[in-house]
Amino acid sequence: MDAMTSTTRLLPPLRIGPLEVDTPVVLAPMAGITNAAFRRLCREHGGGLYVAEMVTSRALVERTPESLRIIAHDPDETPRSVQVYGVDPATIGAAVRMICEEDRADHIDMNFGCPVPKVTRKGGGAVLPWKRDLFRDIVRAAVREASRFDIPVTVKMRKGVDDDHLTYLDAARTAEREGVSAVGLHARTAAEYYSGEADWSSIARLKDAIRTIPVLGNGDIWQAEDAIRMVEETGCDGVVVGRGCMGRPWLFADLQAAFEGRPERVRPGLRTVADTIYRHGELMVAHFGDDEDKAMREIRKHMSWYLKGYPVGGEVRRSLGLVSTLAELRSILDTLDLDSPYPGAEAEGPRGRQGSPRVPACPDGWLDTQDITPDLELRLREAELSVSGG
Repeated sequence: MDAMTSTTRLLPPLRIGPLEVDTPVVLAPMAGITNAAFRRLCREHGGGLYVAEMVTSRALVERTPESLRIIAHDPDETPRSVQVYGVDPATIGAAVRMICEEDRADHIDMNFGCPVPKVTRKGGGAVLPWKRDLFRDIVRAAVREASRFDIPVTVKMRKGVDDDHLTYLDAARTAEREGVSAVGLHARTAAEYYSGEADWSSIARLKDAIRTIPVLGNGDIWQAEDAIRMVEETGCDGVVVGRGCMGRPWLFADLQAAFEGRPERVRPGLRTVADTIYRHGELMVAHFGDDEDKAMREIRKHMSWYLKGYPVGGEVRRSLGLVSTLAELRSILDTLDLDSPYPGAEAEGPRGRQGSPRVPACPDGWLDTQDITPDLELRLREAELSVSGG
């Protein structure tokens, strides 16, 4: 690194245990989005740590084909990062042990932030840290197994269940004591889901509370300038990007430039967007083992995100939402006005899940106490999911 670069960088490289990530940016795991194809597309634009889709510990222990596909990485993908979810410490420990013994990852993230009902009603995701001892035991089991292989474990969480049941400060301190290598905070509660504005002040409070490991901020990073502002306002050591990159893999080029102190930003015209969509399609076909029909079904959801703000008519958008082959995808894309320039602000801003606040789905009696009763412990073991979730 030359002297000019070292004086203009917004942040130093992100250290997660033995790993060094030159651009302190993490791709948030998103179910049905951050598969190996999308991660490669993002990596082709900029640096960072790219995390695979969330997978349940039970599915890994059972070695379901889908769970093994989720944690698969391209041969040149490094570091290899996976995110694991579960509600039973023993199952979490077994899953982490399997990942490490079989050399399937270089970094393991633990999910304590998912707000979707199919996860929280089982006591998992964003509502789990309310049960302090259970949270500690799960983190302890993961760190114990991963540390034998010098693989760092990190934790991603939300502020809490709702404003009356905040957990993030206590949970982060517990995670720090148990030996995790970083904590990430999505600055919303489970009740807020993806609505409203993220409370970045909570990231600043977490940074003040946690001194020995990196603190990563997540929520409402739609462009590189948002990441700069988050770092300046909160003092966080890096950022986690989720919905902001959907249909905009070039955001990682902008983020790398911003963190390196460079002003250039990617502002693609429609021709570049169309080429990126097609490249995404090619990668999806390869990812699904040349199952072109499945690959095209999976890419359809991305079309509205890619084309947000661009002058593309409703009929063409509908056709892209029904595309079934790569040849058909290319043919439809070629009908676009490919000389259309970048539309500016219309192409930016929120995308993906938003919705409105909701009462989180929790197991019966979950919020009555922060302790785990024998009956609840039994129910949690039975609640382990066997499929990947949100």
